[in-house]
Amino acid sequence: MDQLPAALERAGNEQSWAVADAISRVLKNSEELHSWRRHLLSACMKGLVAVYSSSKDEGKQEVERSMLLRLEELLCVVEEVDPDDWCSLVKTGLKYRYRDETFLKVLNVAIQLLYKKESSL
Repeated sequence: MDQLPAALERAGNEQSWAVADAISRVLKNSEELHSWRRHLLSACMKGLVAVYSSSKDEGKQEVERSMLLRLEELLCVVEEVDPDDWCSLVKTGLKYRYRDETFLKVLNVAIQLLYKKESSL
């Protein structure tokens, strides 16, 4: 379970995300759930950065879209991110996907969530 977030950072690893979803369901009423979701959020952001950096043309749109929707879902629950992960995602995303509608929508949602008055960023 400790190595799963690192595996999730690799693009197109849908089977690992299915395992992560199953673990999230098992941890549903556990104290560890919030920590687990933070690890998933970090892995999701790092995975998107890797996808954007490796395929500068929008070649893996379905993979990106599912990861972006997962990112939005995790942000809504966790509401905090590692500043380095966030900076990398914004920088790389805007560099390579500044015209991608899904990326921009999720970025807007993330900004609204993370930069509320009481946010840690």
